[in-house]
Amino acid sequence: MHTRSRNDVEKVQWGGGTSERIVTAQDGMGFAVAHTIVEAGSSSRLQYRNHQEACYCIAGNGSVVEPDGTVHEITPGTVYLLPDHEKHDLRGGTEDMHLISVFNPPITGDEKHTLSADGYSSY
Repeated sequence: MHTRSRNDVEKVQWGGGTSERIVTAQDGMGFAVAHTIVEAGSSSRLQYRNHQEACYCIAGNGSVVEPDGTVHEITPGTVYLLPDHEKHDLRGGTEDMHLISVFNPPITGDEKHTLSADGYSSY
């Protein structure tokens, strides 16, 4: 057993916020966990081509918008799932949104978002 605090890991800047990658592939758990902060008022077009993702909102508010314009409001206690590597627009609401993000397969922790030809940031 071991423990790790958010204070023990680097904050990685991505589009509309930061990600603290608390559990990564190096931990050998078969999944990764990050504390993600989506800045209020921000908008980031994202797609995780190599990872499935589940995000659970623990504070703040925002939304996830599908490419067809369908809006899913996100508030504390809401989870959104991206099992099929879906493109999405992640938007911060009236206050910073805090998410616990789980990735499968696990991220290594040093991935950087890059803008693809279709305008979505991915890794």
